[in-house]
Amino acid sequence: MKPFLDQHFLLDNKISQKLYHDYAADMPIIDYHNHLPPDEIAENKIFKNITKAWLKGDHYKWRAMRANGIDESYITGDKADKQKFLKWAETTPYTMRNPLYHWTHLELQRYFGIDDLLSPKTGEAIYENTKTQLQATNFSTQHLLTKMNVKVVCTTDDPTDSLAHHQQLKDKNWGCKMLPGFRPDKLLAINKPVFLDKIQELATVTGRPIRDLMDFLAALENRVAFFHDLGGRIADHGLSQLYGLDFREEEINRILRKRLAGEELFIGEAIQFQSCILYHLAKMYHARNWVMQFHLGALRNNNQRLMNRIGADAGCDSIGDFSQAEGLSRFFNRLDAEEKLTKTIIYNLNPRDNEVFATMVGNYNDGSVAGKIQWGSGWWFLDQKDGMEDQMNVLSNMGLLSRFIGMLTDSRSFLSFPRHEYFRRILCNLIGTDIEKGHLPNDIDWLGQMVQDICYNNADRYFDF
Repeated sequence: MKPFLDQHFLLDNKISQKLYHDYAADMPIIDYHNHLPPDEIAENKIFKNITKAWLKGDHYKWRAMRANGIDESYITGDKADKQKFLKWAETTPYTMRNPLYHWTHLELQRYFGIDDLLSPKTGEAIYENTKTQLQATNFSTQHLLTKMNVKVVCTTDDPTDSLAHHQQLKDKNWGCKMLPGFRPDKLLAINKPVFLDKIQELATVTGRPIRDLMDFLAALENRVAFFHDLGGRIADHGLSQLYGLDFREEEINRILRKRLAGEELFIGEAIQFQSCILYHLAKMYHARNWVMQFHLGALRNNNQRLMNRIGADAGCDSIGDFSQAEGLSRFFNRLDAEEKLTKTIIYNLNPRDNEVFATMVGNYNDGSVAGKIQWGSGWWFLDQKDGMEDQMNVLSNMGLLSRFIGMLTDSRSFLSFPRHEYFRRILCNLIGTDIEKGHLPNDIDWLGQMVQDICYNNADRYFDF
């Protein structure tokens, strides 16, 4: 029987172990999509305790605690930090076979050197131990990133953001780059109440009124240029689905004017608007050689009670069953025909769409960049062992795993970077097992290089930060 979480964790044979320890383990990290707060990085924040660093904003853990019958006051409510952590300690043993069990103990080991299993018996001692360690300067946010060998971290930022914290770190050499990521979702959601507020913010930050489509596109161009000047090279879009409909700009102008007048729109009008604005944004990204990302398929904020009480991202999202293929094809095909399709990454949340996404990315490579159109790593509900293995197996069957740009955290926690290690161990075990079975040649030099490329080199070349 193998011990839990030893040096060969998830590595089932000697070849897998060699691939991981000799080739993957020490590769740097480019975390090209996450939700870390830029202000906490710029200010080099030190957390008061592990609850502040680990549980705050972590909707994965929130969902598990609710499922374990924990009262909301210990999750997002007003209970003391120590009480909240002890409720997580109470929940952790019940997460066995959920990736949270692995992540929890990897993070305790890698950051704090704690090998004890988290449980009600150990919770108080672990809380006090980590609290003491977190007060040291080498546990500040910047140190937590460099400790994990993170070279680039790309945040997720609203187009109207001042990016003051990115400016603060722009010329500072602290061992890692923090770069902004352009996320215009609220400016695409024309039928939602937040849209009118965001339009006004956009007008204010660009110093020009927005009265029609031409004004709106000019303002977006202004902000894309602003992000670019601060090192931004990535845009991201979190959508249920991408429609890619044909449109007439005079019709979109009418739709926008109607909404600016405070009127509600028909669903079809909102879809046309999204199709138009995404098309124009995609051309702006192409002009600057940005990478465009689409996270597709989430059914968000299902629990209205918790939405009213806590707000969005409360841990009440799930997999949606939206149609994806035709919209992706229409959108990409139009841009490709005009030679305006930039480097693009698409992520699916519904596992039924694995083969759809894997085959879609193969349609629009043009020889200009290896792996120009990427199918992103297992995302959200799929960023666990089975989901990662499925994604890499399907990609291997229908594309080039060797050109894959690898893992990202998509996390709000500074303690989440062992997820890259988790991914790398799974990758090495996948390849090592194939070698062991005779399904791949025992060419360790080549396959070791392939592992290093997937872990870091491919992303480094692809993003060219």
